[in-house]
Amino acid sequence: MHPVEALLFPVGWLLRNRRPDEAASIANAPELATPNRIALTSPAFRDGQVVPAKHCGQFIGEDVSPALAWDALPAGTESLVFVLEDLDVPTSTPGIHTIAAFPAVEGGLPEGAVTPDDPRFQFLRNRRGQAKYTGPRPLPGHGTHRYRFHLYALDTDIDFTKVADMQAVPSALAGHVLASGTLTGTRTT
Repeated sequence: MHPVEALLFPVGWLLRNRRPDEAASIANAPELATPNRIALTSPAFRDGQVVPAKHCGQFIGEDVSPALAWDALPAGTESLVFVLEDLDVPTSTPGIHTIAAFPAVEGGLPEGAVTPDDPRFQFLRNRRGQAKYTGPRPLPGHGTHRYRFHLYALDTDIDFTKVADMQAVPSALAGHVLASGTLTGTRTT
């Protein structure tokens, strides 16, 4: 265990029973509701399984985005939005690690693709001010966290430079979501 993790472990243990209401997940925003589903998978882990260390954040892994695969996108899909959300962070709402918009691509993305080095991706800053893929990183001692990977197919291009912050994302996407999909992984420290 890294020395910083050892210092944080007692805090995580004291907060182990504090979890946000899952109803506050971005997946439940009415503006993003759609009956159309995208099957989202990863060769790195199955739904409900542990996210490999390589795809996790500081002190665990390398913050390398996992390869993602999806089935056919709906006709008229212009762009995609990727979201990585921690459903168990000890705050009042689930924590957003990553939000990125990019032009629609069929089939999926290879490992490591979700990076600011690729000009196709436009990121919104997360709570910590990071505009990049930020992998799973539960508070040490807090227990198992569920990480939900979301994909939204949109009928338009979204310009994140015109979106104030993460809380404004549902409003910015309202009326444009053609389909959505989720994949959930877990991680414990």
